[in-house]
Amino acid sequence: MIPKVFNQVIDLGDGRTITLETGKLAKQADGSVVVRMGDTMLLATVVSARTANPGIDFLPLTVDYREKFAAAGRYPGGFMKREARPSNEEILTMRLVDRVLRPLFPKDYHAETQVMIQLMSHDEEVMPDALAGLAASAAIQLSDIPFETPISEVRVARINGEFVINPSYTQLQEADIDMMIGASADSVAMVEGEMKEISEEEMADAIKFAHEAIKIQCAAQVALAEAAGKKETREYEGEREDGELAQKIHDAAYQKCYDIAKKGTSKQERGLAFSEVKEEITTMFTEEELEDFGDLVGKYFNKAQKAAVRDLTLNEGLRLDGRKTTDIRPIWCEVDYLPRTHGSSIFTRGETQALATVTLGTSRDANMVDSPTLQGEEKFYLHYNFPPFSTGEARPLRGTSRREIGHGNLAQRALKGMIPEDCPYTVRIVSEVLESNGSSSMATVCSGTMALMDAGVQMKKPVSGIAMGLISDGDRYAVLSDILGDEDHLGDMDFKVTGTADGITACQMDIKIKGLSYEILVNALKQARDGRLHILEKLTDTIATPNDDVKSHAPKMVNRVIPNDLIGAFIGPGGKHIQELQKETETTIVINEDPVTEEGIVEILGTNQEGIDKVIARIESMMFKPEKGSVYEVKVIKILDFGAVVEYTEAPGNEVLLHVSELAWERTNNVTDVVNIGDVIDVKYFGVDPKTRKEKVSRKALLPKPEGYVARPPRDNNRDNRGGRDNRNRDNRRDDRKPRQDKKES
Repeated sequence: MIPKVFNQVIDLGDGRTITLETGKLAKQADGSVVVRMGDTMLLATVVSARTANPGIDFLPLTVDYREKFAAAGRYPGGFMKREARPSNEEILTMRLVDRVLRPLFPKDYHAETQVMIQLMSHDEEVMPDALAGLAASAAIQLSDIPFETPISEVRVARINGEFVINPSYTQLQEADIDMMIGASADSVAMVEGEMKEISEEEMADAIKFAHEAIKIQCAAQVALAEAAGKKETREYEGEREDGELAQKIHDAAYQKCYDIAKKGTSKQERGLAFSEVKEEITTMFTEEELEDFGDLVGKYFNKAQKAAVRDLTLNEGLRLDGRKTTDIRPIWCEVDYLPRTHGSSIFTRGETQALATVTLGTSRDANMVDSPTLQGEEKFYLHYNFPPFSTGEARPLRGTSRREIGHGNLAQRALKGMIPEDCPYTVRIVSEVLESNGSSSMATVCSGTMALMDAGVQMKKPVSGIAMGLISDGDRYAVLSDILGDEDHLGDMDFKVTGTADGITACQMDIKIKGLSYEILVNALKQARDGRLHILEKLTDTIATPNDDVKSHAPKMVNRVIPNDLIGAFIGPGGKHIQELQKETETTIVINEDPVTEEGIVEILGTNQEGIDKVIARIESMMFKPEKGSVYEVKVIKILDFGAVVEYTEAPGNEVLLHVSELAWERTNNVTDVVNIGDVIDVKYFGVDPKTRKEKVSRKALLPKPEGYVARPPRDNNRDNRGGRDNRNRDNRRDDRKPRQDKKES
C-alpha cells in the first residue's frame, strides 16, 4: 500500500515548475523530500543524532551530494563500474549547500547531523546543482531538527539582457552572468559565480532578482511542512551558560584585548599577546573552578576578544595590523622566478604569498570531465594547494581538501574568461600557497595572471582579486579592504571579488548577518573595486603585457587543418607515419576531428622550430594540389621501365608518374637516356587523363618540337583488341577464292 503523499508546486513564472514531494521515499530519515523539475529528480534526506558526543563544542554537520550515473542512463567509468569518491563538481555543490545551512542551526546544537542529496534522475535541460539547496532545506523543514528558517538556492543568469532563474545548460552558454544565490526569505546568505566584466550595480540587480524567486521557494517549504504535519522541534541539551562569569571575564579582558589590537602588530606577536592575556584570566580562578567551568573561560574570553577587535574598527577605524579600513597591505611581485617552468610568478601581499606556475600542452592534456550531468574537457584549469606550513602548522596530509577544490575553482572562474578563444594550448596553472594570512585564493588569481603573461599566453586583460570584510553593529558599519584571517573570522561578511579594470569576472560571498541592505552591499563592492584596481596596478608594474612568445624551452604550438580524407594517410597504417614523423622531428602531434566540418585539426607541439617546420611542410605537401596548365619543378626519385616517378620540389612527398612517352618528342627507348635519379626538371601539369584516370605531367610539352617532327597517327578506335590485329570485315572476302585443300589431297 502506497502511503499518503504530499506535494507542493512552485511556479517559476515561465511555464516551468518545481515539485516538492514527501511521504513516499526514505521515511525512516528524520526528514526526506523528492524535488523534481522536468525529469530531474533529487532525493534529499536529513538525520541528526538525538544526543551530542561529550566534549564537542561545534556542529558536526556533513552535507553530501552525489550524482548517480544510472540517473542519466550511463555506466560509471573505471574497472569496478561503481560510483566512488565524489567528483569536483559534486564537492563544489556540497560546499554551496553547506555554507548556507550551517549558520542557521542553533549555536549550541552539537549533535551529529547528516544531510544527503542524491541525483536520481537527470534531465539534460535541468541543472541539478541549482535544486540541491532547496532539497536540503525542505528535508530539514519536514524534520524535528532545530533550524532557524527555511532557505533555498537558485542559479540566476542574464541572457540577452534578461534575468533567468535556473536556466538550462544550453541557455547558460549564452549568459554573461552565472551566479548561485543562497538566501532565506529575509536575508541573502551566500553568493558565488562568474561574470563577463559586469558592474557592481548589475551584480546587485542579479542578487535581488534571485532573492525574489527564493522567497517563493521558502514559502512552498513551509506550506509542504504544514500539509504533511509540522513536527514539534526536538528538545536538546544546549551549551552551559553563566552570565555572571561572562561579565567578569569581559570586564577583565576587554580593554587589554582592545589595547593589543590597537598596537598594529604582526600575526605572531598579536597571537602571543592575546595568549598571555588569556593566561592571566585563567589565573583568576582556582583549579577546582577551572575543572568545573574551564571550558566557559575560553569561550567567554574569545567573545571579549572579538568584541574588542570589532569595537576598535567601528570606534576608531583601525584594524588589527594598524591599517585603516581601506588600506591594502604592502605588495611585491616577481615573474620568471622558476627557470624551467613555462611561466611562473610570485605574489606577496602582507603575510600571504602564492607561487604560481603555468604549463602549456596539447589537447591530450585537457582536464577530462565525466559525470552523470556533464561530459567534456577543460583546456584551461587551475589547481590550488594549501600546505600546512603556510600557516605555521604541522598536520597530516589527507589528499586534496574540499577547501582547496573550492578556492581553486573560484580562481579558475576568475581567469578563464580572459583566455582567448584561439589559444592553441591546453593551459594548467598550479598555485602553491606558501604563506597565508588573508585570502590566498585572491593571491592565486593575482599570481596566476602574472604567470600566464610570463608564459606568453595572450590574455585579453589582466585580472586581480581582493577579499573584503564587513563589521556592523546594526547602526554603524565598516567595510574592510584586504582582510586578515582574524578579520574573516571576527567579521560579519567575507566576500571575494575578482575582475579586470572594466568589470567583475567572479565573486564569492558569505554573509553572516541578517538583513544586509543592498546599499551596504553596493558600497562594499565599490570599495572592493578601488582595492582591485590598486592591486592590478602592482601587477602591471611587474609585467605590463603578455610576453610576445613562449619561452625558449617551452613548447611552441601550431595548428593546421587537413581534409578528412587525408587524415588516414597522414597517420599511416597503425599510426606508422605519424609516429615516425614525431620521432624524426622531436614533436608531439595530435589530430582531432572537428565535430562540425569533420576536418582534421592537427596540433603540432615542440620546442624545436625546425622540427615544427618539417611537420608543417609534410602537411602542406599532402594538401598540395597542382593547377591544370601550370608548370612545376620536380625531382626524379625513382626510375621505372615505363617512366620516372617525380616529386614536386615545393611539396616533398607528393609524387606523380612522368610517363616515358612524355619525356621527349623523340622516341625514348630507355628512361635513363633522358633523366636520372636526383635530376631536377620542369614539367607541365595536364590534370587527370580521362583514359588512364591518372594525373598526367609532361616534360616534352615544354620543349620545342624537333624540325620535321611528325606525330604518330592516332590509334584507330575500330581496331580489334585481339592481339592488336585490324578488325577486318570477314564478310567481304572474295567469292572466287579457292577453298583450302587438305594435305592428303595435295
